[in-house]
Amino acid sequence: MARNAEKAMTALARFRQAQLEEGKVKERRPFLASECSELPKAEKWRRQIISEISKKVAQIQNAGLGEFRIRDLNDEINKLLREKGHWEVRIKELGGPDYARIGPKMLDHEGKEVPGNRGYKYFGAARDLPGVRELFEKEPTPAPRKTRGELMKDVDAEYYGYRDEDDGVLLPLEAQYEKQVVMEAVQKWKKDRESRLSGEKQQEEEEEEESIYTVHNDEPDDDDESREEQEGEEGGVAFIAHVPVPSQKEVEEALVRRKKMELLQRYASETLQAQSQEARTLLGL
Repeated sequence: MARNAEKAMTALARFRQAQLEEGKVKERRPFLASECSELPKAEKWRRQIISEISKKVAQIQNAGLGEFRIRDLNDEINKLLREKGHWEVRIKELGGPDYARIGPKMLDHEGKEVPGNRGYKYFGAARDLPGVRELFEKEPTPAPRKTRGELMKDVDAEYYGYRDEDDGVLLPLEAQYEKQVVMEAVQKWKKDRESRLSGEKQQEEEEEEESIYTVHNDEPDDDDESREEQEGEEGGVAFIAHVPVPSQKEVEEALVRRKKMELLQRYASETLQAQSQEARTLLGL
């Protein structure tokens, strides 16, 4: 271990001692801006801080420094910015210009204003760090709705389909589809015609067959009345009635009795109806 006397004799120690004697020692910036009472020195310390900020902003543009180094540089830059603000306030108190009001805005290397949140700003590669980019992403603004007048400007003949045939594509497709539809309709008509003709032919064959229910009259045609009863409407074919058929007179009498009963039930009292029914019973009607 070198002794203190030997350390004092080194070239660096002698050089520093000579500077102290000549008064050329580099003065350190005060920790607090309030400790400075001279306006030129305050301006000097402000320019020094701006120079340090410029150097660190140039360093932070390198994305290969690593996430931790970039975060440290960004913190140091923000610390220097706060210190610069303190010196600007002190300069204003000493009677100097108000740099906070007339000073330029903080811009990045692209000439854009540095984004930040509540006074903390991000520079260079710090804006691409995980969790930082999401802070500055803005939601896309919705497209403004068009007015009715703006919408009507786009309405023309093409909107209503009057120019659909101008491209020369629609007409050949329509002609092809029309031929196909016509062929399908013709085939359907032919099938219907064949089925209808075959049905009529089969019906004629069935009519030509002899009906098992027809009875031919072999008796002589002496009695006109019996002949009218047995003659049919077509071809003189007679049918046998297995139930008694009422005559026209009997049908009229039945209708008259039914009408009397309806009128009697509608206008007569219950007593009169009972008497009428009793009299009908006694008469055997």
